Order: sequence, then C-alpha cells, then structure tokens
Amino acid sequence: MKLNQHQDSFAFRAVTEAKAGTQWQALFDRHWPAYKRWFLSEGIEARQTYLASLRALKRYMPELVPTYEELVELVGGSDLAARFLSLYCPPAYLSGCSQAIWSGGEPLLVRNYDYAPALCDGVIVSSQWNGQWVSGMSDGLFGLVDGMNEAGLAVSLTFGGRTIVGDGFGVPLILRYILEFCTTAKEAVAALKRIPCHMSYNVTVIDRAGRYFTAYLSPDRETVITDARVATNHQDQVEWHRHARATATVERERFLLQRLALHDEPANRFIGAFLKPPLYSTAFDRGFGTIYTAVYWPLSGNIEYRWPGEIWHHHVTKLDTGTRMIRFPIYQ
Repeated sequence: MKLNQHQDSFAFRAVTEAKAGTQWQALFDRHWPAYKRWFLSEGIEARQTYLASLRALKRYMPELVPTYEELVELVGGSDLAARFLSLYCPPAYLSGCSQAIWSGGEPLLVRNYDYAPALCDGVIVSSQWNGQWVSGMSDGLFGLVDGMNEAGLAVSLTFGGRTIVGDGFGVPLILRYILEFCTTAKEAVAALKRIPCHMSYNVTVIDRAGRYFTAYLSPDRETVITDARVATNHQDQVEWHRHARATATVERERFLLQRLALHDEPANRFIGAFLKPPLYSTAFDRGFGTIYTAVYWPLSGNIEYRWPGEIWHHHVTKLDTGTRMIRFPIYQ
C-alpha cells in the first residue's frame, strides 16, 4: 500500500436540539440516500417488515416507541424509512475499535472508533428526547456508537469478532435506549440482558459512582457480563482469526492491560496512548482507521473528542456546537 500525497478532509459536526426538529430532519435528509442504499443492499425482502419492526420495539424497548414514531413522522412516514429507523435486523456491519476504563483518579471511559470515514455520520448530537440530556456520536441517525447522559452514565461499543448474524437490533439503538432510560450501570446490565442484538458486540459501561462492566452481546447465546476494563474486537477468545489478525485485536488488548497496570500513569498520558500505535490505526484502506478518540468523564459530565494535535471539548448538557475539519491519510 502506498500513502497518497494528499489527505482527505472530513467534517465533524456538533448539533444540539432538545426535541427532534429541523436540525435532526436535516441530518436525515443529508444521510438518507447513503443509508437507503446500504439498507437495500441485500434486497428489500431481506429486511423485516414495518409491523415486525414495530412489534419488536414495543416488546423490548417500549419506552422508546413514542420517540421512534415522532422521528418517523418527521421524515414523512414512509414504510422504508420506518423500517430503517427501527434498526431491527439491519444488514451486517463491521468495525474495529478499542475501549477501556481508567480509574486512577476521576474514572473515565476512553475509546477509539476504527471505521471507514465515508461510513461514519460524523455528527455529535445532544438531545433531551426523554427527560434527560444525552450526548454522543450518532450512527444510523437514531443510534449512538458511544455517548453519555446527564446522570453520568457513559457507554461505548466495539465489534465482538464473530460472523454470526441473527434476529435483533443494531447495537447503536441499544446504546441509545440505555442512555435515554438508564442512570446506573446496574440498570444498563438489565437492559443489555433482555434486548437482543443482531451481531456480536462488546459494550462497556461506567456510571457516575465508578461502577463499570463490559457486556459480550451475541445473537446466538446469552449476554455475558464481565468486570473487564478493556474491550477490543474479540470476546472471551478469538473466534474469527482472520479479522483478529487484520485488526490486531489481541495485541491492542494486551497493550491496554499493560497500560492499566501502570498505577501512577496520569489520565492524560493514558488517553494519549490512544492516539499512537498500536491503538491508533491508519488502516483506512481496509475500513479500520481510527476516526476519532472519545473520552467520557461521568463525574464531571465532560466529553472530549480527540485527534492527533486537536481536542474538541464539550459538556454532556452543553455541546460546543459547530464544525471541525479533520484530515485522514488515505491509502491506495
């Protein structure tokens, strides 16, 4: 592979809208053409019907149904948009990612999101749809790949390294549900145990009291709750060896565990390790480049998005709204 002489720029935006309205609708209009192509990539017959999707939402996440219906109405109420926004049994998708809980002082959750920039919403959204502020990185326009609520509950995901696909929701919607309606790690555990996920993912959660866990979600077996402070791209053991080699999941896990063993390492140095190899990846040609590093501070409510040489500061109830242009090296 050869590095191009130029770098492609990518716009990250931060948007605050307490109740979904014109700003969320504009985001949908911007991203819908690409999401529609992805959603129909296997043919419409491969997707669940609207009624099946609605029934699943009512069964597993009934508190979220009013918000779902408001969003569907906001974008015109089409059958296809309604099916998509349910995120029920969507097409398969893969990512990389590393995440860890640091507890050397004020506990924090830090993660790298490794994916293809062209497939990332690139929108940090702050909303108050169900009574409490929720801020995080949008995915699928309704879901989140990481985020925090004003109660100090923070959550993020990594791909679990298994190829099995089953009936369940796309994990970004499950994260959205947790942040909308849970306030503690204990409540998040209960949600993750009962809501089915359509692929294998690792979800790390920490609350304001410093309680944390990592859940291993799979469509074909029960959710496993662990006290792991680190999650990369496998679960108890590596099952998809080719993916593991391509993403260096074991090497990244070992590196993070070694860093956590350094009890006197300050938070900023630990966070800084995420912006350097082996955690920071430039494998954009394979869809596993590090798009951003997110840092969530549950006690203070502070949020940071980091790139090499740049930090964007936010608070869970007050985003620094606007746009940041980030340049990624693109390989060919």
